Amino acid sequence: MLGGTEFVGRAVVEAALARGWDVTVLHRGRHEPPSGARSLLGDRTAPDGLAALAATSDEWDAVVDTWSAAPRVVRDAARLLAGRVSRHVYVSSCSVYAWPPKAGYDEDTPLVDGASPDAEGADYARDKRGGELAVLDAFGTGRSLLVRSGLILGPYENIGRLPWWLNRIAAGGPVLAPGPRELPLRYIDVRDLAEWTLGAVEADLDGAYNLAGPPGHSTMGELLDACVRVTGARSELRWTEPEVVLAAGIEPWTQLPAWVPPGSDYQAALYSADVSRAVRAGLRCRPVQETVDDTWSWLRSRGGAPPLRTDRPAVGLDPAVEAKVLGI
Repeated sequence: MLGGTEFVGRAVVEAALARGWDVTVLHRGRHEPPSGARSLLGDRTAPDGLAALAATSDEWDAVVDTWSAAPRVVRDAARLLAGRVSRHVYVSSCSVYAWPPKAGYDEDTPLVDGASPDAEGADYARDKRGGELAVLDAFGTGRSLLVRSGLILGPYENIGRLPWWLNRIAAGGPVLAPGPRELPLRYIDVRDLAEWTLGAVEADLDGAYNLAGPPGHSTMGELLDACVRVTGARSELRWTEPEVVLAAGIEPWTQLPAWVPPGSDYQAALYSADVSRAVRAGLRCRPVQETVDDTWSWLRSRGGAPPLRTDRPAVGLDPAVEAKVLGI
Protein backbone atom coordinates (compact mmCIF):
# COMPACT_ATOMS: atom_id res chain seq x y z
CA MET A 1 0.00 0.00 0.00
CA LEU A 2 1.43 3.36 -1.07
CA GLY A 3 0.16 5.63 1.68
CA GLY A 4 -2.18 3.66 3.88
CA THR A 5 -2.50 5.81 6.98
CA GLU A 6 -5.47 8.02 6.00
CA PHE A 7 -9.00 7.63 4.60
CA VAL A 8 -9.06 5.38 1.51
CA GLY A 9 -5.59 3.94 2.03
CA ARG A 10 -6.27 3.20 5.67
CA ALA A 11 -9.57 1.49 4.87
CA VAL A 12 -7.83 -0.71 2.29
CA VAL A 13 -5.08 -1.66 4.75
CA GLU A 14 -7.55 -2.50 7.51
CA ALA A 15 -9.67 -4.60 5.15
CA ALA A 16 -6.60 -6.47 3.89
CA LEU A 17 -5.39 -7.18 7.43
CA ALA A 18 -8.86 -8.43 8.36
CA ARG A 19 -8.56 -10.93 5.51
CA GLY A 20 -5.30 -12.19 6.93
CA TRP A 21 -3.16 -10.64 4.20
CA ASP A 22 0.43 -9.55 4.77
CA VAL A 23 0.50 -5.79 4.24
CA THR A 24 3.44 -3.45 3.72
CA VAL A 25 2.79 0.29 3.93
CA LEU A 26 5.06 2.96 2.46
CA HIS A 27 4.21 6.26 4.14
CA ARG A 28 5.70 9.55 5.27
CA GLY A 29 5.45 8.88 8.99
CA ARG A 30 2.93 11.62 9.73
CA HIS A 31 0.37 9.10 11.00
CA GLU A 32 0.66 5.60 12.38
CA PRO A 33 -0.49 2.85 10.01
CA PRO A 34 -3.00 0.26 11.24
CA SER A 35 -1.59 -2.22 13.73
CA GLY A 36 -0.28 -5.32 12.00
CA ALA A 37 1.01 -3.63 8.87
CA ARG A 38 4.73 -3.56 8.10
CA SER A 39 5.93 0.03 7.87
CA LEU A 40 8.40 1.56 5.40
CA LEU A 41 9.10 5.29 5.58
CA GLY A 42 9.47 7.50 2.54
CA ASP A 43 8.18 10.76 1.07
CA ARG A 44 7.39 9.97 -2.57
CA THR A 45 7.67 13.64 -3.54
CA ALA A 46 11.32 13.77 -2.40
CA PRO A 47 14.26 12.73 -4.64
CA ASP A 48 15.03 9.71 -2.45
CA GLY A 49 11.47 9.05 -1.36
CA LEU A 50 11.37 5.50 -2.68
CA ALA A 51 14.72 4.45 -1.17
CA ALA A 52 13.17 2.24 1.53
CA LEU A 53 11.09 0.47 -1.10
CA ALA A 54 14.02 0.05 -3.46
CA ALA A 55 16.18 -1.38 -0.66
CA THR A 56 13.93 -4.37 -0.08
CA SER A 57 13.90 -7.38 -2.38
CA ASP A 58 10.33 -8.33 -1.45
CA GLU A 59 7.70 -9.17 -4.03
CA TRP A 60 3.95 -8.59 -3.69
CA ASP A 61 0.73 -9.86 -5.21
CA ALA A 62 -0.62 -6.34 -5.58
CA VAL A 63 0.13 -2.69 -4.94
CA VAL A 64 -2.58 -0.10 -4.27
CA ASP A 65 -2.00 3.60 -4.92
CA THR A 66 -4.45 6.45 -4.22
CA TRP A 67 -2.24 9.41 -5.22
CA SER A 68 -4.17 12.40 -6.59
CA ALA A 69 -1.55 15.05 -7.41
CA ALA A 70 1.47 15.03 -9.77
CA PRO A 71 1.24 11.90 -11.96
CA ARG A 72 5.04 11.50 -11.97
CA VAL A 73 4.77 10.32 -8.35
CA VAL A 74 2.58 7.43 -9.49
CA ARG A 75 4.92 6.85 -12.44
CA ASP A 76 8.08 6.54 -10.34
CA ALA A 77 6.61 4.02 -7.92
CA ALA A 78 4.94 2.00 -10.68
CA ARG A 79 8.19 1.72 -12.61
CA LEU A 80 10.07 0.63 -9.50
CA LEU A 81 7.52 -2.05 -8.67
CA ALA A 82 6.64 -3.34 -12.14
CA GLY A 83 9.00 -6.30 -11.90
CA ARG A 84 8.14 -7.18 -8.31
CA VAL A 85 4.35 -6.85 -8.16
CA SER A 86 1.76 -8.94 -9.98
CA ARG A 87 -1.00 -6.33 -10.22
CA HIS A 88 -1.31 -2.57 -9.80
CA VAL A 89 -4.51 -1.07 -8.41
CA TYR A 90 -4.89 2.66 -8.90
CA VAL A 91 -7.76 4.38 -7.10
CA SER A 92 -8.71 6.94 -9.70
CA SER A 93 -11.84 9.04 -10.12
CA CYS A 94 -14.90 9.47 -12.32
CA SER A 95 -13.47 12.96 -12.91
CA VAL A 96 -11.23 11.49 -15.63
CA TYR A 97 -14.11 11.54 -18.12
CA ALA A 98 -14.25 14.40 -20.63
CA TRP A 99 -16.45 17.26 -19.45
CA PRO A 100 -19.36 17.22 -19.38
CA PRO A 101 -20.09 13.48 -19.41
CA LYS A 102 -23.57 12.42 -20.43
CA ALA A 103 -25.90 11.00 -17.80
CA GLY A 104 -25.32 7.27 -17.44
CA TYR A 105 -21.75 7.37 -18.74
CA ASP A 106 -19.79 4.11 -18.58
CA GLU A 107 -16.13 3.10 -18.67
CA ASP A 108 -15.95 3.56 -22.45
CA THR A 109 -16.84 7.26 -22.28
CA PRO A 110 -14.16 9.60 -23.74
CA LEU A 111 -11.50 10.76 -21.26
CA VAL A 112 -9.91 14.13 -20.52
CA ASP A 113 -7.24 15.37 -22.92
CA GLY A 114 -3.79 16.62 -22.07
CA ALA A 115 -2.98 14.20 -19.26
CA SER A 116 0.59 12.92 -19.01
CA PRO A 117 2.23 10.39 -16.69
CA ASP A 118 5.27 12.68 -16.57
CA ALA A 119 3.39 15.78 -15.44
CA GLU A 120 4.30 17.73 -12.33
CA GLY A 121 0.61 18.42 -11.73
CA ALA A 122 -2.21 20.18 -13.53
CA ASP A 123 -5.78 19.85 -12.27
CA TYR A 124 -7.48 17.03 -10.42
CA ALA A 125 -9.02 15.37 -13.48
CA ARG A 126 -5.83 15.43 -15.57
CA ASP A 127 -3.70 14.38 -12.62
CA LYS A 128 -5.87 11.33 -12.02
CA ARG A 129 -5.84 10.42 -15.70
CA GLY A 130 -2.07 10.96 -15.76
CA GLY A 131 -1.82 8.54 -12.84
CA GLU A 132 -3.83 5.97 -14.81
CA LEU A 133 -1.52 6.36 -17.79
CA ALA A 134 1.54 5.95 -15.56
CA VAL A 135 0.18 2.65 -14.25
CA LEU A 136 -0.74 1.40 -17.71
CA ASP A 137 2.69 2.33 -19.04
CA ALA A 138 4.50 0.39 -16.30
CA PHE A 139 2.18 -2.61 -15.84
CA GLY A 140 0.31 -2.90 -19.12
CA THR A 141 -3.41 -3.42 -19.61
CA GLY A 142 -3.47 -6.98 -18.30
CA ARG A 143 -2.03 -6.15 -14.87
CA SER A 144 -3.68 -2.79 -14.17
CA LEU A 145 -6.93 -2.19 -12.29
CA LEU A 146 -8.31 1.36 -12.44
CA VAL A 147 -10.89 2.04 -9.73
CA ARG A 148 -12.76 5.16 -10.87
CA SER A 149 -14.57 6.19 -7.73
CA GLY A 150 -17.29 8.73 -7.24
CA LEU A 151 -17.96 10.57 -3.98
CA ILE A 152 -16.37 8.68 -1.07
CA LEU A 153 -17.77 8.96 2.47
CA GLY A 154 -17.27 7.09 5.72
CA PRO A 155 -14.93 6.86 8.72
CA TYR A 156 -11.48 8.49 8.39
CA GLU A 157 -12.77 11.05 5.89
CA ASN A 158 -10.15 13.80 5.59
CA ILE A 159 -12.05 16.07 3.20
CA GLY A 160 -14.70 16.95 5.76
CA ARG A 161 -17.94 16.57 3.83
CA LEU A 162 -19.96 14.18 5.98
CA PRO A 163 -18.19 15.36 9.16
CA TRP A 164 -19.33 18.91 8.42
CA TRP A 165 -22.97 17.86 8.05
CA LEU A 166 -22.80 15.80 11.24
CA ASN A 167 -21.28 18.62 13.26
CA ARG A 168 -23.65 21.21 11.82
CA ILE A 169 -26.73 19.12 12.59
CA ALA A 170 -25.37 18.20 16.04
CA ALA A 171 -25.19 21.94 16.80
CA GLY A 172 -28.99 22.05 16.57
CA GLY A 173 -31.46 24.66 15.42
CA PRO A 174 -32.76 25.34 11.91
CA VAL A 175 -30.51 23.79 9.26
CA LEU A 176 -30.40 24.88 5.63
CA ALA A 177 -31.13 21.64 3.77
CA PRO A 178 -30.60 22.07 0.01
CA GLY A 179 -33.42 20.57 -1.98
CA PRO A 180 -35.02 18.69 -3.32
CA ARG A 181 -34.89 16.17 -0.49
CA GLU A 182 -35.39 13.32 -3.00
CA LEU A 183 -32.28 14.38 -4.97
CA PRO A 184 -30.34 11.17 -5.81
CA LEU A 185 -27.09 10.83 -3.87
CA ARG A 186 -24.72 8.16 -5.10
CA TYR A 187 -21.63 7.85 -2.95
CA ILE A 188 -19.47 4.89 -1.96
CA ASP A 189 -18.64 4.04 1.65
CA VAL A 190 -14.85 3.90 1.89
CA ARG A 191 -15.06 0.42 3.42
CA ASP A 192 -17.19 -0.86 0.55
CA LEU A 193 -14.62 0.56 -1.86
CA ALA A 194 -11.88 -1.25 0.04
CA GLU A 195 -13.72 -4.58 0.11
CA TRP A 196 -14.59 -4.43 -3.58
CA THR A 197 -11.01 -3.53 -4.47
CA LEU A 198 -9.53 -6.45 -2.55
CA GLY A 199 -12.09 -8.81 -4.03
CA ALA A 200 -11.12 -7.56 -7.47
CA VAL A 201 -7.47 -8.33 -6.69
CA GLU A 202 -8.44 -11.87 -5.66
CA ALA A 203 -10.39 -12.25 -8.91
CA ASP A 204 -7.46 -10.94 -11.02
CA LEU A 205 -9.60 -8.19 -12.52
CA ASP A 206 -8.08 -5.56 -14.75
CA GLY A 207 -9.28 -2.54 -16.69
CA ALA A 208 -11.44 0.35 -15.53
CA TYR A 209 -14.44 0.15 -13.20
CA ASN A 210 -16.72 2.98 -12.11
CA LEU A 211 -17.35 2.67 -8.38
CA ALA A 212 -20.28 4.42 -6.69
CA GLY A 213 -23.56 3.52 -5.12
CA PRO A 214 -26.00 2.01 -7.63
CA PRO A 215 -29.08 3.99 -8.72
CA GLY A 216 -31.55 4.43 -5.88
CA HIS A 217 -28.94 3.85 -3.18
CA SER A 218 -29.68 7.08 -1.29
CA THR A 219 -30.97 10.64 -1.46
CA MET A 220 -29.98 13.95 0.07
CA GLY A 221 -32.96 13.61 2.39
CA GLU A 222 -31.98 10.15 3.57
CA LEU A 223 -28.43 11.30 4.28
CA LEU A 224 -29.46 14.32 6.35
CA ASP A 225 -32.27 12.43 8.12
CA ALA A 226 -29.68 9.83 9.12
CA CYS A 227 -27.48 12.62 10.52
CA VAL A 228 -30.37 13.92 12.62
CA ARG A 229 -31.09 10.46 13.99
CA VAL A 230 -27.54 9.55 14.93
CA THR A 231 -26.68 12.87 16.57
CA GLY A 232 -29.94 13.01 18.52
CA ALA A 233 -29.87 16.77 18.01
CA ARG A 234 -32.81 19.12 18.19
CA SER A 235 -32.36 20.16 14.58
CA GLU A 236 -34.94 21.23 12.05
CA LEU A 237 -34.09 20.51 8.44
CA ARG A 238 -35.47 23.38 6.41
CA TRP A 239 -35.60 22.16 2.85
CA THR A 240 -34.84 24.99 0.48
CA GLU A 241 -35.36 25.16 -3.26
CA PRO A 242 -32.18 24.98 -5.35
CA GLU A 243 -32.95 28.32 -6.98
CA VAL A 244 -32.98 30.03 -3.58
CA VAL A 245 -29.69 28.40 -2.58
CA LEU A 246 -27.97 29.43 -5.80
CA ALA A 247 -29.41 32.96 -5.75
CA ALA A 248 -27.77 33.44 -2.35
CA GLY A 249 -24.36 32.85 -3.95
CA ILE A 250 -23.84 29.54 -2.13
CA GLU A 251 -21.38 27.23 -3.86
CA PRO A 252 -22.69 23.70 -4.41
CA TRP A 253 -20.46 20.80 -3.36
CA THR A 254 -18.10 22.88 -1.20
CA GLN A 255 -20.25 25.20 0.92
CA LEU A 256 -23.03 22.61 1.05
CA PRO A 257 -21.01 19.39 0.88
CA ALA A 258 -22.16 16.59 -1.44
CA TRP A 259 -25.01 18.72 -2.85
CA VAL A 260 -25.23 19.74 -6.49
CA PRO A 261 -28.33 21.27 -8.12
CA PRO A 262 -30.55 18.85 -10.05
CA GLY A 263 -30.37 18.99 -13.82
CA SER A 264 -26.86 20.45 -13.85
CA ASP A 265 -23.79 19.04 -15.58
CA TYR A 266 -22.32 18.46 -12.14
CA GLN A 267 -25.29 16.37 -11.07
CA ALA A 268 -24.87 14.16 -14.13
CA ALA A 269 -21.11 13.90 -13.67
CA LEU A 270 -21.15 13.13 -9.96
CA TYR A 271 -24.27 11.03 -9.54
CA SER A 272 -25.12 9.24 -12.78
CA ALA A 273 -22.18 6.96 -13.57
CA ASP A 274 -23.06 3.50 -14.86
CA VAL A 275 -21.68 1.13 -12.21
CA SER A 276 -23.20 -2.07 -13.59
CA ARG A 277 -19.76 -3.47 -14.41
CA ALA A 278 -18.66 -3.16 -10.77
CA VAL A 279 -21.97 -4.56 -9.54
CA ARG A 280 -21.51 -7.62 -11.75
CA ALA A 281 -18.04 -7.94 -10.22
CA GLY A 282 -19.43 -8.05 -6.69
CA LEU A 283 -19.99 -4.46 -5.56
CA ARG A 284 -22.18 -4.28 -2.44
CA CYS A 285 -23.05 -1.03 -0.68
CA ARG A 286 -24.10 -0.77 2.95
CA PRO A 287 -27.13 1.34 3.98
CA VAL A 288 -26.71 5.08 4.38
CA GLN A 289 -27.56 4.91 8.09
CA GLU A 290 -24.63 2.57 8.73
CA THR A 291 -22.21 4.92 6.97
CA VAL A 292 -23.52 7.87 8.97
CA ASP A 293 -23.57 6.00 12.30
CA ASP A 294 -20.01 4.76 11.96
CA THR A 295 -18.70 8.12 10.77
CA TRP A 296 -20.33 9.82 13.76
CA SER A 297 -18.78 7.28 16.17
CA TRP A 298 -15.36 7.82 14.64
CA LEU A 299 -15.80 11.60 14.67
CA ARG A 300 -16.81 11.59 18.34
CA SER A 301 -13.74 9.48 19.16
CA ARG A 302 -11.70 12.41 17.81
CA GLY A 303 -13.56 15.04 19.77
CA GLY A 304 -15.55 16.08 16.72
CA ALA A 305 -12.64 17.34 14.62
CA PRO A 306 -11.84 15.41 11.42
CA PRO A 307 -8.26 15.31 10.08
CA LEU A 308 -8.49 17.69 7.12
CA ARG A 309 -6.18 17.63 4.12
CA THR A 310 -4.36 20.91 3.53
CA ASP A 311 -4.37 20.50 -0.25
CA ARG A 312 -8.16 20.59 -0.58
CA PRO A 313 -10.49 23.59 -0.19
CA ALA A 314 -12.35 23.96 3.07
CA VAL A 315 -15.97 22.84 3.05
CA GLY A 316 -18.99 24.16 4.89
CA LEU A 317 -21.35 27.11 5.02
CA ASP A 318 -20.81 30.33 6.98
CA PRO A 319 -23.45 30.44 9.76
CA ALA A 320 -24.23 34.06 8.89
CA VAL A 321 -25.03 33.13 5.30
CA GLU A 322 -27.16 30.22 6.43
CA ALA A 323 -29.11 32.43 8.84
CA LYS A 324 -29.70 35.06 6.14
CA VAL A 325 -31.10 32.52 3.69
CA LEU A 326 -33.34 31.03 6.36
CA GLY A 327 -34.48 34.45 7.52
CA ILE A 328 -33.46 33.98 11.17
